[in-house]
Amino acid sequence: MNVCIIGSGGREHALCYKIKQSKKLKQLFCMPGNPGTAQICQNLTVDISDFDKIYSSLLKNKIDLVIVGPEIPLVNGLVDFLDKKKIRTFGPSKKAAQLEGSKIFMKNLCKQFNIPSAKYFEINSIEEAIEVLKTMNEPVVVKSDGLAAGKGVTICKTKDQAIKDISSILNGKFSSSRKVIIEEFLEGEEASYFVITDGKNFKQIGTAQDHKRIGENDTGPNTGGMGAYSPSLIINKSLEEKIINKIIIPTIKGMIELGCPYKGILYAGLMIKDNEPKLIEYNIRFGDPECQVLMMRLEDDLLELIISSIEENLDNKKIYWSKDPCITIVAASKGYPENFEKLTEIKNLPSNKEKNIQMFHAGTTTKNGKILSNGGRVLNSTVMLPTLKSSREKALQLLDELNWKNKYYRRDIGWRAIK
Repeated sequence: MNVCIIGSGGREHALCYKIKQSKKLKQLFCMPGNPGTAQICQNLTVDISDFDKIYSSLLKNKIDLVIVGPEIPLVNGLVDFLDKKKIRTFGPSKKAAQLEGSKIFMKNLCKQFNIPSAKYFEINSIEEAIEVLKTMNEPVVVKSDGLAAGKGVTICKTKDQAIKDISSILNGKFSSSRKVIIEEFLEGEEASYFVITDGKNFKQIGTAQDHKRIGENDTGPNTGGMGAYSPSLIINKSLEEKIINKIIIPTIKGMIELGCPYKGILYAGLMIKDNEPKLIEYNIRFGDPECQVLMMRLEDDLLELIISSIEENLDNKKIYWSKDPCITIVAASKGYPENFEKLTEIKNLPSNKEKNIQMFHAGTTTKNGKILSNGGRVLNSTVMLPTLKSSREKALQLLDELNWKNKYYRRDIGWRAIK
């Protein structure tokens, strides 16, 4: 079959890498893709915010199945749009996509179906915020309700900082929403838990640990993610049972009850303390950079799994993983997540000939045959070897060998697990 992956980041390059291995694949496309995806499939230069243009390109290229990588097209209803056009699409409906598109929707779901999560308050005015903050201990977490490209959550050490952040969101800092929630700060260790679901049945599709902070030892501002490893070492058997029974099953049943069954990838961002999980957030797609390590460790045919989920017969599937751990290290433009220079040349990129050693492209572009940086997070050095330490050493070696004056990356991804 002809398959098209929507998106242009490291996650989409990793999805292309994995789908390319499927026996069911005839031709692979990526829309709009990047210079990395161009090496393994055909890029389609289309504005993915324009659904009509997406549809005409899919028709022209005789696409049988669409896999949506990023959250914005999902929240904006691309799955519903293509379903009406009779094009099979993997991902949640617009209504179900509110799990990521609206933090208030997600928190209300937790409240209604007793899913463990941080205590929260929905805020509509500064006066209301001042009163609520009187009842809370610092630090507090301030969240914008809508999508904010990973910049909508702030951990505020003082109430003054919280008021300032709340005020800026209420005044329209993010175009997606002027609604705010304040949450209690959860302590513990973060983990990511992924399932693939057909709306009723689900299968675990990997665990990973992301590293959000820009600096070594998890310091400095939050980013979209500076690296990840899989499997997560903190998710043991008893903890996994709690995650499934207290969080995943009530969510899938709750979404059916709310009249918007959830289909696709469901990614639970969790806080673990004393072997008890609490839900921090849901994402409605693979995480980035977690997808990169999951796609390398997954031994099954991803395309077959996706087709089973669309055809609602996931229950018959067993999923197999490589025993070897995998790590991905994000190389960013120096200065990210603040100001950084774009369009600097990158030389000496590896060939990507070895299946277990890949340099996935995220924010790159081409000009006159040269590969240039074109974003904050630019490359993902992804390696799967028998130990996490050897995987990290090899991933760092690939980055060290790049000839790119603006590169920045953490050398300590997986530090807790390796220590």
